[in-house]
Amino acid sequence: MGATAYGFLFLAAVLEVGGDYLMRTGLPWARGRMVSGALLLALYGFAVNLLWRGEFSRLLGLYVAVFLVVSQVWGRVAEGESITAPKMVGAVLVVLGGLVIQFWPAAG
Repeated sequence: MGATAYGFLFLAAVLEVGGDYLMRTGLPWARGRMVSGALLLALYGFAVNLLWRGEFSRLLGLYVAVFLVVSQVWGRVAEGESITAPKMVGAVLVVLGGLVIQFWPAAG
């Protein structure tokens, strides 16, 4: 998987987090925010799958790690959330898991 594909994973994570943020902050009455959020979520689905030609489980294993990092940064910057020790330890475990899934050579 090349740098462009990794860039699309990052873009997909930003689209998914942003889309979810708009949906959540638009509920229950801000229809414009909800429609915008839905469009971003649709674009996320396109971006995450556009350049990937490998095993779906490997894609999502790595994507979950990227998504987690983007969502933690978004929460900190956009919502002022603190990154606590449990969040940090959990994030490290998820990122390590994503890297193992992606880069451990497949048997056979």
